[in-house]
Amino acid sequence: MGNEAGHDHSDLISKLNEILPKIAAKDSSLWGPTSEAPNRLGWVDLPVTSRQLLPELDALSAWTRSNKLDQFVLCGMGGSSLATELIAKTNSKSITILDSTHPEQIIKSTPKDLARSLVIIASKSGTTIETLSHFKFFEKLFLDSNLEPKNHILLITDQGTSLDSSSRKSGYRVFNANSNVGGRFSALTTFGLLPASLTGTDVSILLDDAEKMSKLLVEPNSIAVQIAIAMFTRSKQFVYFVEQQSSTPGLASWIEQLIAESTGKDGIGRLPIVVNGLNQTNQELSIGFKDGQYDLVVKGSLGEHLILWQWVTVLLCFLLEVDPFNQPNVTEAKDKTSKILTDLSAGNYVHEQPRIINKNYDLFSNLEISSVSDFLNLPCAYFSIMAFLPSSFEQELIGVQNHLISKLNKPVTFGLGPRYLHSTGQIHKGGQSNGGFIQITQEIKTELVIPGEQYTFGQLISAQALGDENSLTARGVPLLRIHIKNKDCALLEIFN
Repeated sequence: MGNEAGHDHSDLISKLNEILPKIAAKDSSLWGPTSEAPNRLGWVDLPVTSRQLLPELDALSAWTRSNKLDQFVLCGMGGSSLATELIAKTNSKSITILDSTHPEQIIKSTPKDLARSLVIIASKSGTTIETLSHFKFFEKLFLDSNLEPKNHILLITDQGTSLDSSSRKSGYRVFNANSNVGGRFSALTTFGLLPASLTGTDVSILLDDAEKMSKLLVEPNSIAVQIAIAMFTRSKQFVYFVEQQSSTPGLASWIEQLIAESTGKDGIGRLPIVVNGLNQTNQELSIGFKDGQYDLVVKGSLGEHLILWQWVTVLLCFLLEVDPFNQPNVTEAKDKTSKILTDLSAGNYVHEQPRIINKNYDLFSNLEISSVSDFLNLPCAYFSIMAFLPSSFEQELIGVQNHLISKLNKPVTFGLGPRYLHSTGQIHKGGQSNGGFIQITQEIKTELVIPGEQYTFGQLISAQALGDENSLTARGVPLLRIHIKNKDCALLEIFN
């Protein structure tokens, strides 16, 4: 793997070199008495311990082949899906990732031939509202098509969750992941390896490469130490991760969750800015995965990356003096969403009034503004685009992100909702309070029922957007919500 020589930070290097063997020995005392570390250090030796999964994964792959199941859908949020997406993209394998509650996205993610389909329901806690809703939707879909759901749905969850026990009782195939590994550290557990194995990736190669890298990472002055020190000393807040010509497409998005959710608390953190190329001159630190004009170039195989960045994250959190294993602000938006869903279902929700109305969109804000430009002129350190839209808008939204980076000469992040709630959502609330937040929602034209629930998918995604809006505005940070009414409205024109 490539790295850089770096400046003289011998005191920091010594500090990190000293804790490398302690992390390798899974010494939870490094994080203090209130940390989740005692139950979260299983990631350290996954390159070795996950080998015990291989016979089970081979047997499962044989079962899918004998039953002619070759259309795969993974329903999961954050750590339950990002690694699968990364592994599939890097190895050019076909699997549909469903990490949205938008009705259009769910319809688009439904396989054309249900008889040949296998849906993987992945939830570490077993309580993820998006994933449980997908489970209910697909279960009914198979029943309505005269197919036995137990032959077309399998589940991944921690042992002992309510989802684990209820699904086993109903006769579903359930696979447990290592419960001593947090969601965002779970790429090399059942969550990442089972879908990868089913779609034809040789996961033993991933584990081989990760194991070799693990041995190097505990050596003094390892690349993980050097990257963590660079991110600590050469950035106060922002780190650009450049996907351009990467041989591991999707790596930056996986790293984004790992670093943002782990470091973004106690009013500090490092916010990854995932971009396709650099077009800004004042970025604090840039990291690329191919040779180029970046401050750091980090090259390696996917297996190497999957273990390297977990070490980098934990070492960086040690320097920042934050607990890498908790996410204290993620539940907050979930709680607000639940309250809004209850009110929406009962018809008691009082909608806020827009500040500006035109034929294409309505504008909502917690500030007295009269245009989108007013909001963009605020003295924010960065802006975040949070779009509760189907993934068909992704390229258009990346265009908006690039346009704003150039126009404002400021960092601009982009995330699809509700996906980002399980990733950068933590640092938005727990990190530095200097961002400006731009939500984009749209009128739901096609509605989908969630079997057994009082609310629909359209109401769920609306409640998730409003819940996060409430969570952010309660902190007094600037928020603008652009609610699209005209589906032909070009997003870029709104920001010109």
